[in-house]
Amino acid sequence: MTNEEIKSCCADAYSRDIVALLLGDSYHPGGTALTRRLADRLALDPVKRVLDVASGRGTTALLLADVYGVRADGVDYAPANTALAQGAAEAAGLADRAVFTTGDAEHLPYDDGVFDAVVCECALCTFPNKERAAAEFARVLKPGGRLGITDVTADIDRLPPELRGLTARIACIADARPLDEYAEILAAAGLRIVTTERHDEAMLRMIDQIQARMSLLRITAPARLADAGVDLGAAPAVLDAARDAVTDGVLGYALLTAVKSPGRPTGLPPGT
Repeated sequence: MTNEEIKSCCADAYSRDIVALLLGDSYHPGGTALTRRLADRLALDPVKRVLDVASGRGTTALLLADVYGVRADGVDYAPANTALAQGAAEAAGLADRAVFTTGDAEHLPYDDGVFDAVVCECALCTFPNKERAAAEFARVLKPGGRLGITDVTADIDRLPPELRGLTARIACIADARPLDEYAEILAAAGLRIVTTERHDEAMLRMIDQIQARMSLLRITAPARLADAGVDLGAAPAVLDAARDAVTDGVLGYALLTAVKSPGRPTGLPPGT
């Protein structure tokens, strides 16, 4: 499967209503509480312009616009998500401070050096070319601008068979990396690491939430799960494997912030 096909599969999966039913409004461990923690680490204020990469239905960008008063731009690969996010901005009275665009994280549709901060929650792990995406984060940041990421971490050599393959990739597992590897990827793009935090307990809470909601949907709406392609026979084993992997330190969740080095040239690092 090509990189473009992988991106299309991920975008299609996360634009489906079943995802919202299983994950809630925030499609990542830690929910809005962790988003607020990330925003506080970035010292956001109303004069800042912030880009949310892989913005989904707009939850993070709208929170940042509403609570922190920033100008929030969101970019997502799925046109359906872009439309839903823009509709949510209008419904919340935030259309003047939150704008959503369809685009590719590896080819961001913005000029160089226009953002004070870039955030990306639970998405870098799904990008086929993480180095390219990191270079794009750096390119659109102003010198001294900050990057904030929350993401799945994984020791990919120790992942069990249930947590490999395209389905696991869409679920933000199969191509996740160890925290130090994310840091290396960002550093190569000229982004100096400022803080790292482990939030593995948030991963466990999300697994428990998905399991509980799936159990309820098996009773109340089994057809919706089937129509969405959820394998009801395999799902319990996958969730159990994920929980065990977190307990064993194979899977986790982390918060990471970085700053763009002043004077860093824009564009891709050599060899990318």
